Amino acid sequence: MALYEHVFLARQDLAQAQVDALAETATKIVEDNKGKVTKVETWGLRSLAYKIAKNRKAHYVMLNIDAPGGVIAELERQTQINEDVIRYMTVKVDELEAGQSVMMRKQERSERGDRGDRGPRGPREDRGDRGDRGGDRGDRGPRRDETAGE
Repeated sequence: MALYEHVFLARQDLAQAQVDALAETATKIVEDNKGKVTKVETWGLRSLAYKIAKNRKAHYVMLNIDAPGGVIAELERQTQINEDVIRYMTVKVDELEAGQSVMMRKQERSERGDRGDRGPRGPREDRGDRGDRGGDRGDRGPRRDETAGE
């Protein structure tokens, strides 16, 4: 059987229980057609890059699926019919990701306020000479602070 990642976006005005019910429905469709859902991740209510059907936000849910292609066709058909799902995408993958997805790790890191391996920012005066930005401004004209005194 092939491996898939199926992500769908549910309307922003749905309650979390309704979003969980949508994920359960998708899982039931896959399992009724001899497939298997290995993982369900709810990424939460997130902002969209642009409005979709008058929604500025959406509930994101990802399913890892191990099933034949016909099951995915049925899942996508049922997802298209559902008015609560505003977008979906299914991608065939070589292997399913073990553990948390990148989105869940990113969300966990942002909740901790972790800066990763960059460390705290030091004072600005220790940066040294910025030779490429110095003195001669060329044809760009004077800086704003140079014209403020006039």
